[in-house]
Amino acid sequence: MHRILVGLDASPRSKDVLDAAIDLARKTGSKLILMRAIGIPVEIPPEAYALPPGSLEGLLEQEALRYVGKEIERVPEELRGPVKVAVGTPWQAICQAAKEENVDLIVIGSHGYQGIDRLIGTTAAKVVNHADRSVLVVRHPELLAG
Repeated sequence: MHRILVGLDASPRSKDVLDAAIDLARKTGSKLILMRAIGIPVEIPPEAYALPPGSLEGLLEQEALRYVGKEIERVPEELRGPVKVAVGTPWQAICQAAKEENVDLIVIGSHGYQGIDRLIGTTAAKVVNHADRSVLVVRHPELLAG
């Protein structure tokens, strides 16, 4: 194993995902590629409509880069690979990035099935079902207890 794509969503549970990926990368000598994929929010603030075309996407990308830039600092230097951000449907962006980067594994967090996720499925479930490579889904302790 040489390259691992780590899908992060900026939730408090992302720490567990990154910790699991760092542990796996240490054991396998792999490089981690951190990724943040952002969907266009359903509720866009009214100010966003006044922005020039493409500005919202640029703003979202900047925020994602800022987040991933902070998270990469937690990764030991010898395990660091590139960082990626994408604006679009998160599961599709993750699967596409995995192909583009020719990774051996995708690591993503499970957020459980609550609310609308029961109807449309989670990002993790869609990545598992559509990725053309192996996926490790990191479950969170509070989800395992229940």
